[in-house]
Amino acid sequence: MPYITTDDGTEIFYKDWGSGQPVVFSHGWPLSSDDWDNQMLFFLRHGYRVIAHDRRGHGRSAQVADGHDLDHYADDLAAVTTHLDLGDAIHVGHSTGGGEVVRYLARHGGARVAKAAIIAAIPPIMVRTEANPGGLPKSVFDDLQAQLAANRSEFYRALPSGPFYGFNRPGAEPSEAIIQNWWRQGMMGSAKAHYDGIVAFSQTDFTQDLKKINVPVLVMHGDDDQIVPYQDSAPLSAKLLPNGTLKTYTGFPHGMPTTHADTVNADLLEFFRS
Repeated sequence: MPYITTDDGTEIFYKDWGSGQPVVFSHGWPLSSDDWDNQMLFFLRHGYRVIAHDRRGHGRSAQVADGHDLDHYADDLAAVTTHLDLGDAIHVGHSTGGGEVVRYLARHGGARVAKAAIIAAIPPIMVRTEANPGGLPKSVFDDLQAQLAANRSEFYRALPSGPFYGFNRPGAEPSEAIIQNWWRQGMMGSAKAHYDGIVAFSQTDFTQDLKKINVPVLVMHGDDDQIVPYQDSAPLSAKLLPNGTLKTYTGFPHGMPTTHADTVNADLLEFFRS
């Protein structure tokens, strides 16, 4: 399997399929590159080169003790793009992966990048602060850490069964296969990485990062997102981005790349070609 080794000695697993303009996918917490299966196959069929890596401590990448923060996530992504010598790339990030893309662009510049899309993404900042009064209380994220520490397997069963995909909404039809695949990906990773990752995705402030990004960025978000609430994320990010476009999806949940893959893929393709 293909791996690269970062400057701090961490082995990062990645997939690299096809040829053409590269599309690089960054997954959400606590999943892996497998969460992009639908998108990777779709864009491969449409003539793109598709690339996705497992974040450090996630999936098949090394379960290191340290570096579970957005700076390291961005640097690991940069290591993959440098190793593959990518140019004119399109970056797509979901949830925490959206934050990873934003921090990567702000920290490493856009010389290798044509455009980006962030989906149900964590920027500008999730936790409530004086500067972000619409955020979620820190106690929400403390509780997530407590549930993970108490019984990670049960926690990783409950989250996709309920709010992640909106399967807790009246009339929803839960997919057992989707729930089990979420659990499978989560349990492949490191409890330490996922525990620390909750702090990373909730407390990182991307306000200044967003202002630095000059490439076109499509901000996609469902207004029924129960994980990253819409009003305190997508509209604020789109406003901070110099070249951002907001696209809102009525009733879509946090896991919209899976539950509404056809719509998401079609809109991404239109954006890529525009």
